[in-house]
Amino acid sequence: MTDPILLPVFPAPLRPLNQPAGWRIEADDALTLSAGPGTDLFTDPGGPGRYANAPALLGRLDGDFTLSARITTDLASTYDAGVLLLYAGEDTWAKFCLELSPQGRPTVVSVVNRGVSDDCNSIPVKGEEVRLRISRLGPAFAFHVALGSDFWHLIRYFALDGDPEVGFLAQSPTGPGCTARFDEIAYSPKCLSDLRSGE
Repeated sequence: MTDPILLPVFPAPLRPLNQPAGWRIEADDALTLSAGPGTDLFTDPGGPGRYANAPALLGRLDGDFTLSARITTDLASTYDAGVLLLYAGEDTWAKFCLELSPQGRPTVVSVVNRGVSDDCNSIPVKGEEVRLRISRLGPAFAFHVALGSDFWHLIRYFALDGDPEVGFLAQSPTGPGCTARFDEIAYSPKCLSDLRSGE
């Protein structure tokens, strides 16, 4: 049995989903997670492709919360990504990514999977870091991004069945591997007061 992974700023033990190529707790609010080659979490809505081997570190948070992190990745191959993840099972999950697009741009991407994946590219970003945040508001969830300021832009608002765990994922579907660094990780057991402004 794998010992629980303790990240001081995260109020629950983390467990691995799939086997990371490597991981390390770097500070009370920072960790790195590495994915090997050909790793992804995606179910193609237009074909038979189903991929569920990307490594993640997950924990269970009760009640309303916000969880944010600055994500820095070595984006080298198409679809390399560092991800904040909600995971209720192999058919029910949602991921919020800093991902390398086919055009070679770091891009904010969200995917909600209810049997198959609903994939949406949102905002190209400069550089290879961004702040992402997941919030739970009762039965619903929200994804927000902050780009170069403290204003949180709403990217997605949705429901997800089950009681998902939340955590961190790295993927490298087309490349030799990817390492994502999550720092400035912040947790709050509060419900957002304004969904649209992210406050």
